[in-house]
Parts: sequence; C-alpha cells; structure tokens
Amino acid sequence: MAPNVLGRALVTAKWLSEAVRAGRVGTSLRVLDASWYPPQKRNARQEFKERHIPGASFFDIEECRDQSSPYDFMLPSESHFADYVGRLGVSNDTHVVVYDGDELGTFYAPRAWWMFRAFGHKEVSVLNGGFKNWVTEGHPVTAEVSQPAPAVFKAKLNTTLLKTFEEMMQNVGSLRFQVVDSRPEGRFRGTELDQGLESGHIPGAVNIPFHSFLTETGHEKSIEEIQQIFREKEVDLSKPLTATCRKGVTACHIALAAYLCGKRDVAVYDGSWSEWFHRAPPHYKVSDLKRNKA
Repeated sequence: MAPNVLGRALVTAKWLSEAVRAGRVGTSLRVLDASWYPPQKRNARQEFKERHIPGASFFDIEECRDQSSPYDFMLPSESHFADYVGRLGVSNDTHVVVYDGDELGTFYAPRAWWMFRAFGHKEVSVLNGGFKNWVTEGHPVTAEVSQPAPAVFKAKLNTTLLKTFEEMMQNVGSLRFQVVDSRPEGRFRGTELDQGLESGHIPGAVNIPFHSFLTETGHEKSIEEIQQIFREKEVDLSKPLTATCRKGVTACHIALAAYLCGKRDVAVYDGSWSEWFHRAPPHYKVSDLKRNKA
C-alpha cells in the first residue's frame, strides 16, 4: 500500500527503510517503538536497548497513561501526553511512525497510533508487519540510542474518538452506536478467564478478534478482506462504531482496520472490559457460562 493512502495509516518496511537510509528520521519524521509485554515474559525497554530501528525512540505506554486510574493504560491528560511526546522530539508537524516487536507482527502499535489521533495528531502511521517483519526482510537495526531534541507538541483531545463508561451504559438502552469487541471468542462468550477476570461481553456487542485483520505473516490484510470481515459480522461502516477489548489496546486494531476502509471516526472505549467488569451491573455482563448455569 502506498504510504500516502488514507493519511498514511500504514507505511511499509520498504518505505521506512528508505527514509532511514536517506537520513530523514529527525524533526519531520520520528519512529517510536511502542512495544509492551507481560513483565514475566519479555522486557520491552531492554529489548529496545539491544536492538531497534535506527533513530527510533522508546514510547513507554506504562509512562504515557493516566497513572491515577485503577485501570490499565487509560489515556493520560492532554498536558501529560504533550509533555511526554515532546520529550521524544515529536511536534505537531512531525510524521510519527509507530511499531512494536510482538511475535504476531503488530499488537501495541495501533494503541499508540490511536493515542496520537485522539490527541489531535493526523500524521501518524503504523509500520505494517512490525519489527518482526522488519528484521525478517533484512532492514537495518541498531543498539545505538538516539537523543532527539525536545519539541513542542500541543495536544487537544478529540472526544469523538473516545467513549466513557457512562456513554457505554447509555448505549445499552439506546443502541446509538455499534460495539465491536476485539477479544478472543472464549473471553467474549465468557467461557474462559480474561487475564484473571471473569469474562463475558457488553450487551449488543459483536465479536471480531483483532488477529482476524492480520495475515499469517503479521501484515494487515487487504482493504477488500477487511471490508468482508466487517460485512460477515453485519457491522455497518457507514454508521457510528465503538471498539472495546480487555484494556483498550486491541480495540485500536478495530479502529485501524476501519480507518483503512475509509472510516476515520471509530471510537475506543478506553476502560473496556477491565472497567465494565468492575462497574456495570451483573445483568449487563453477558456470559454463555452464566447463561448455561442458569
């Protein structure tokens, strides 16, 4: 896909490699590694120090979040986000490319992509195929950590891309917008634990596991294939749509997939199941397991 298609939501490894080799990474182009892994499995920051795309900086999702919230990875304040990305050398005029090192190809990068968009930044792209494919294709890597010059970033939250618990509660009755849940089917149906929580889903939600949009190699599927996935689940991209998951991360894959199809206004329920499980009344947590026991 050409890098200028649909506001450059995706860029190819070839395009980014050419930009790196041409020395274009700098004030106008910043590359951010947004990897995150369960601490007992992998250390994202340490892996970044050992090997990353030349000129890249580490985008720490643990730091760039609302640290006062009881829920994982909730959006930080405008000032927190602006200060954080400014220290990474990102201004409002910078084209930002995000990637991660997950074995799937892409996992956390769409969350960083959505965060930038939520705070008003338009020139942000996901590296199609992620670091895994960057390495497989033989593009350059380095252990040299760059020190970008600080920049000024002005953040303005676009509330149309964000849904709160209260808005999700109201929607159960009003059905003003469609809801797509990106978790695995077992967690959506409530037949397996969701990282320690009883699972299930929000009434009226449709399940499209986020990996449905990825090829076996970890690249984004074609626009035609993505459109077909939405059609098969009877999701109408001409109507309002909100994505949800466990903690607001893989929901961003739904937003990215829809964006590639031309739908740029998919909202993400930031609290997702982590918040819904703790705050919603019992009858608003749909579970096949509970239904079968009843």
